[in-house]
Amino acid sequence: MTYLKFDKTLLVNLDKSLSKEMIRTNRAGAYNSTTLIDCNTRKYHGQLVMPLPDIDDSNHVLLSSLDETVIQHGAEFNLGIHKYNDNNFSPNGHKYIRQFDCEVISRTVYRVGGVVLSKERMLVSFEPRILIKYTLLEAHSPTILRFKPFLAFRSVNILSKENDDANTNFSEKKNGVSVCMYDKYPCLFMQFSKKPIYTHNPDWYKNIEYYKEQERGYEYQEDLMVPGYFEMQMKMGESVIFSAGISEVSPRKLQELWDVELQRRSVRDNMFNTLKNSAEQFYKRMGDKTYLLAGYPWFCARARDQFVSLPGCTLVVDRPDYFDAIMKTSIEELKSFMGGDITNVKLQSIDDPDVLLWFIWVVQQFAAKNSIEEAQKRFGDFIQEIIQFIRKQNHPRLIVHTNGLLYVDGRQKPATWMNAVEDGYPITPRTGYIVEINALWFNALKFASELTRSAGNENAADLLDYQAEMTREAFVQTFWNGSYLYDYVDGYYNNPEVRPNMIFAVSMPYSPLNRKQQKAVVDICTKELLTPKGLRSLSPKSGSYRPNYVGGMLERNRNYHNGPVWPFTVGAYSIAYLNVYKQSGISFVERILTGLEASLTELCIGTLPELFDGNPPFKGHGGMSFAMSVAGVLRVIDDLSNYKLEVE
Repeated sequence: MTYLKFDKTLLVNLDKSLSKEMIRTNRAGAYNSTTLIDCNTRKYHGQLVMPLPDIDDSNHVLLSSLDETVIQHGAEFNLGIHKYNDNNFSPNGHKYIRQFDCEVISRTVYRVGGVVLSKERMLVSFEPRILIKYTLLEAHSPTILRFKPFLAFRSVNILSKENDDANTNFSEKKNGVSVCMYDKYPCLFMQFSKKPIYTHNPDWYKNIEYYKEQERGYEYQEDLMVPGYFEMQMKMGESVIFSAGISEVSPRKLQELWDVELQRRSVRDNMFNTLKNSAEQFYKRMGDKTYLLAGYPWFCARARDQFVSLPGCTLVVDRPDYFDAIMKTSIEELKSFMGGDITNVKLQSIDDPDVLLWFIWVVQQFAAKNSIEEAQKRFGDFIQEIIQFIRKQNHPRLIVHTNGLLYVDGRQKPATWMNAVEDGYPITPRTGYIVEINALWFNALKFASELTRSAGNENAADLLDYQAEMTREAFVQTFWNGSYLYDYVDGYYNNPEVRPNMIFAVSMPYSPLNRKQQKAVVDICTKELLTPKGLRSLSPKSGSYRPNYVGGMLERNRNYHNGPVWPFTVGAYSIAYLNVYKQSGISFVERILTGLEASLTELCIGTLPELFDGNPPFKGHGGMSFAMSVAGVLRVIDDLSNYKLEVE
């Protein structure tokens, strides 16, 4: 399979090319994202999008797009494309595209008559700067390139409109200009490695449309400011580099900067390497702190997402440096939360009931990759603090009942990853004894005992084992209905919906279920929930099944966890399947990976989205690149490889 390469047949077909997006990040929060043909379809798209913490907590689009025009013998061929009302696209630069690939960096090749132009781009690591390199591969006569920047200077959550407050002035800089549309924003420096001629001619381009926002029921028309345009003459074989950032750069150093960044890039030539590259896009450094973003384009660092994703996005892809940095930040912020002070905590939803339990699971994954002794040395004391914090009833959203189970009130505020709300209340109000939270709790107690025993404290380990055994018995008595596990139990109410949450009771390293029960859980998930993209969030047999993530925000929220497929669940499912079926399950799990591999070229190329529709053709939706999805599949690849080694 040729990875992440597309030819003109697909690219000139707007029905197909507009549905395929790309995103690249700088590991410090900034990103570059658009469709394969450079036609923005979301308000989140842009050539340079970055956080501006001095303004607010959201990302901001500075440079929305950059239109290129090839000029030969006085004839102009505009390579840009924008959507306007009545489904009109202008100009139609996509018709000149001959190839797009993103196996190392984003590269588009255009052919205009006798001119062949290559366009490559990448972000500078840890700096909010986009570099775009143009190379004139073929030209049989004098050729002029014109560059027209479309400026937004707005939050990703709003759209810009023509206004009198916008500053359309510019300042000359070495081989370029700087502009700043509004006082609160930094200047945007646009420079070239070769001196251009700049013509200042500010103008608003009105009613540019983003159809993805229209589909989602949001405002979708925007006015963008074009301050002017750059022109330069180029000869065949010549390259020029465009830079856009919030600080000035030396044009003479742009080629060196390009070469350094190119050396950092890895080839995405198979599924693992492609997803590894995607995983590294979620890293975010903020001063001396490091986080794992939940996804792009609108997600921040969320506690549950970070811990569910962390092993797959660091340990599996051999990035112990980022694992260590993220864990250091995590422990600092978790200790602040446990101490009652969250003033400087950036991890969102750190008080969710299952967050501390997922953290313990992360350490467990670290132990599996390294050793139980190393895990005890580095994290053992803090895990004991967590266990005591929960047992002493100090967690504001967890109650330890006398039967050993954890009780959560999820009626007023979402308690789990099924967290969609309507009018402030959970749409899926899972409350009481929740199946995956108590599976995580049993696993946490057993692992804490293992750590304690490795440290030589047998008495403390025995006490943890005793509590774990009490929890196990109560878990089976409470959740096991003879065929599978209830999703949650609250008083006399046992929720019988078949959901993927029960799979975690089998996939955890320590399961509270016996082998027969584990097989029954895996089998019902296979029968009612499994799709080529992962597990449905609800069985089609349920009267509440709503498989398609479509419509306005309210309709999508109602559907969110009631039928669509969440691909992150495939990690737990595949591990559970191998636990039950051993060597005979290898080929089955390999077929699951094959189904997911096709998704790498469907929605956002080279990565996996937040969710898919629950019914064929399983169209992708939500966040275009989602950390839990990427991490879940990476864990499948890794566990499958390890399992093969064990059985050989």
